[in-house]
Amino acid sequence: MYKTLIRPILFKFDPEEVHHFTFSFLKNFGFLAKLFLPKPIEDKRLEREVFGLKFKNPVGLAAGFDKDAKLFNELSDLGFGFIEIGTLTPKAQPGNDKKRLFRLKEDSAIINRMGFNNGGVDEAIERLKRNKNVLIGGNIGKNKVTPNEEAVNDYKICFEKLFPYVDYFVVNVSSPNTPNLRELQDKKPLTELLSTLQNLNLEKSKPKPILLKIAPDLTDEQLLDIIDIIKETKIAGVIATNTTLSRENVTSENKSEMGGLSGKPLSKQSTEVIRFLSEKSGKAFPIIGVGGIHSAQEALEKLEAGASLVQLYTGFIYEGPELINEINREILRQKI
Repeated sequence: MYKTLIRPILFKFDPEEVHHFTFSFLKNFGFLAKLFLPKPIEDKRLEREVFGLKFKNPVGLAAGFDKDAKLFNELSDLGFGFIEIGTLTPKAQPGNDKKRLFRLKEDSAIINRMGFNNGGVDEAIERLKRNKNVLIGGNIGKNKVTPNEEAVNDYKICFEKLFPYVDYFVVNVSSPNTPNLRELQDKKPLTELLSTLQNLNLEKSKPKPILLKIAPDLTDEQLLDIIDIIKETKIAGVIATNTTLSRENVTSENKSEMGGLSGKPLSKQSTEVIRFLSEKSGKAFPIIGVGGIHSAQEALEKLEAGASLVQLYTGFIYEGPELINEINREILRQKI
């Protein structure tokens, strides 16, 4: 029903406007959506324990969809095993100028240059206080106006404020849409940032998992650095991967738009990063696999490559909520 009736209508309108409309509809009329959507699969065999947390199933929603923690309860009702909010910054910011979100229908992809648009960490916390027992990841970043040499403070602010309200943290230094942000992926600044957050974490009575979200465009040498940094800082794991700057094998009219590309063209690239990290580290840390999952088979490929969990974003937009069930159903069938 989603792909044959709902998606064709939604795709006639501006993608960012559709996003806000969908949020408003689910917030106010979510009970109607439940009448037409498939019932989420619930099965004890889908449960996963990863970095000390119990996930009801291994399929989560990636950061960027529910940036401001407005809809995590309703989205969880669709069957997601966990929801990652953000990226959140200390202060509210509007993000980059519109138009900044583009569909690439022929490629089943999206290009975005949103630029960490969000209402700020304090506003999100007020909503997180209404959590109905949804497992939440907090994806954190720096404000656009904060210079890189002061970026650590922005991450510290978000970490400290969000700590009581999220189950794990994700350090985002891999978005291509905040100027110079990806420079923080270099070994020295990244080690300093993660060490600072981990030290703060270990001061807590019950520390929480900290993960690093990386770009798919890193070289093998940079990926080996990532493995070394994780071992040195002892953070919990990695999310692989964020959006790509590559436009290889992309044919749609909007392919020349600036920003990060997500969706099907990213699938193989993301999976190979997962495989590299898993094999070269000797499976030393958990990996959440994200990027180009539009089918159960693509999710299984990431799990087989070394991911412990997977996340959806663009595939969820193109394929609809049934994709969550399809993946979980195939995991049960394959006994993974």
